[in-house]
Amino acid sequence: MPVRKVLVVDDSPTDLANIKSILGEAGCTIVTATNGKEAIEKAKAEKPDLIFMDIIMPDMDGYAACRSLGNEAETKSIPVIFVTSKSQKADRLWAQMQGGKGFITKPYAADAITDQLKAFL
Repeated sequence: MPVRKVLVVDDSPTDLANIKSILGEAGCTIVTATNGKEAIEKAKAEKPDLIFMDIIMPDMDGYAACRSLGNEAETKSIPVIFVTSKSQKADRLWAQMQGGKGFITKPYAADAITDQLKAFL
């Protein structure tokens, strides 16, 4: 797999570290953000190939950030995969309605991350 740039967005240092480790082993270049507003700024500046984003975060949640990214010409083509502890069917549906292209429920196996990585890169 060629080296690709991935933005990981989560307010939990533990979850950020876990996903960074998985993506690092897959050969990805990793950029991080800790809330939705920072994610939008980083996405515009860094132009990642894929975004893994938590939903529940301070300042701006993942749903709002995904909607905003989808409304911007420079970021609307970047796929967003939600990685969250929210596990209800309604959460998955709402994530899809906000523009999310994938949904991973915490806790997850490393394969869940790498499978999404392979599917979109």
